[in-house]
Amino acid sequence: MNQAVIETLFYITEGIALISALLTVTRYNAVHALLYLIITMMAISLIFFLLGASFAAALQIIIYAGAIMVLFVFVTMMLHQGDITIKQESMLFRPGRSIGATFLSIILFTETLYLLSPLAELMADTNNGQINHIGAKEIGLQLFGPYLVLVEVSALLLLTALISAFHLGRRHQEQR
Repeated sequence: MNQAVIETLFYITEGIALISALLTVTRYNAVHALLYLIITMMAISLIFFLLGASFAAALQIIIYAGAIMVLFVFVTMMLHQGDITIKQESMLFRPGRSIGATFLSIILFTETLYLLSPLAELMADTNNGQINHIGAKEIGLQLFGPYLVLVEVSALLLLTALISAFHLGRRHQEQR
């Protein structure tokens, strides 16, 4: 694959990541913000893939995009307020409100299909103008080598968030 094509795809994906990140922080509705956040995570994953870190791209999708969705659904279920919440949720899923997210997702999906069609070409060395892939061993050595403290601190932050969500849901249950 031509280096100019890879650079063009990189800039398009980077633009999508920036636009969806901006839309994430400007949405008043939490569900819409989450939708744009997932698009941001998918765009970052595609950027990792374009830079040759296919394992990091897979981790980005599995851990961040998948885990954030599960965590959001988990917290929503814990903080469920009965009939009021059901009425609010029915107003969230109007097709006209998701045109931007659909458009950005279609662009990312098209780029991914384009990249996956000549997958054998992408496995070549960077010496020939192609992408060099980074494996799981290199990522593991970096994560549990010089960045061990950062990994541990982020794990503690995630655990703190989970405990906080549990206590928020528990307090709401006791008030009923």
